[in-house]
Amino acid sequence: MTSTRGEFALLDETWASVTPPAARRMLIAAAAAFSVRGYHATTTRDIAAQAGMSPAAVYIHYRSKEELLFQISRVGHTTSLSVLTRVPDGPPATRLAAAVRAFASWHAEFHTTARVVQYELSALTPEHLAEVVELRRRIEAAVRDMVEAGVRAGDFDVPDVRGAVLAVLSLCIDVARWFKPDRGRTPEEIGDLYADLVLRMVGASAL
Repeated sequence: MTSTRGEFALLDETWASVTPPAARRMLIAAAAAFSVRGYHATTTRDIAAQAGMSPAAVYIHYRSKEELLFQISRVGHTTSLSVLTRVPDGPPATRLAAAVRAFASWHAEFHTTARVVQYELSALTPEHLAEVVELRRRIEAAVRDMVEAGVRAGDFDVPDVRGAVLAVLSLCIDVARWFKPDRGRTPEEIGDLYADLVLRMVGASAL
């Protein structure tokens, strides 16, 4: 397993919206602890130790361990939605390839965080889960819009748009589960590979 220290340092910009700094520090520590131990096996004492703060400090900023998980999931989904949709205008194949490249690369570059974001949803309260599910619907809608634009333009051959969209998202998200830097491919190479695979999946020519 790679050290989470470097990854979470790189994620500082991702957490920039979280204030005050102590709350941000606690959230980053929780994400690191959850990624190593899993949500259920992590205690608030573990999180406080990771942050270099007292256990009581957790409750100054967050009502519970679940609240920490919710904020991590909310920020992670918001960030991945931004990564997916922040692509330049262009032909459908170009836009879809750019989106998949960025989305898959993000799940590789920040795989430990993405594992928490994508695979600990069952621990959220119904209210918090509903908010995250809405973000996931927006992510799905963004990919669906790109695929449908290619179909309308005659650039893609997709008999089942919904199935294709689910396949694209599953392909990219699953990177967080298996990716390890020592497996021979960089996040950028994963992004390029997946962009090519997705274009083939929708019947478009590789760029």
